[in-house]
Amino acid sequence: MSSRAKNARTLSAGAAVVRREGGAHLFLLLRAFRNWDFPKGEVEEGEDPGATARREVLEETGIVDLSFAAGTPFCETPVYGRGKIARYYLAVTETGQVRLSVNPELGTPEHHEYRWVRYSEARTMLVPRLQAVLDWAEELVDTLAR
Repeated sequence: MSSRAKNARTLSAGAAVVRREGGAHLFLLLRAFRNWDFPKGEVEEGEDPGATARREVLEETGIVDLSFAAGTPFCETPVYGRGKIARYYLAVTETGQVRLSVNPELGTPEHHEYRWVRYSEARTMLVPRLQAVLDWAEELVDTLAR
């Protein structure tokens, strides 16, 4: 294997989607098998990662009213799996209803379940590399709320 192939990275992009309910803010988590994550997917060749994040949230949840209120800062995971890196933006929505659509390549929904959860619950559901993203998003939400 060439060193280039060994060092190849696959970039995914998505969003830590948050909405207000009452006095609290809730994060959207999606479950595929046993794993909880934020909506995300692979950045296509020539595609801007921010556009990927918006597209993936729409494809995986049906949510269209996303606001990137913090602009374009992002948080990336360390490399995981087979050279994957995931980049997440913070997106705000007023939509509570999520539609887990069928992935045309799979013929089934990509995710099995979704939940809107508070930060403390989300932290218990996510693996450490995603807890870091959650912590980043929580801090950004708190900053925007001031």
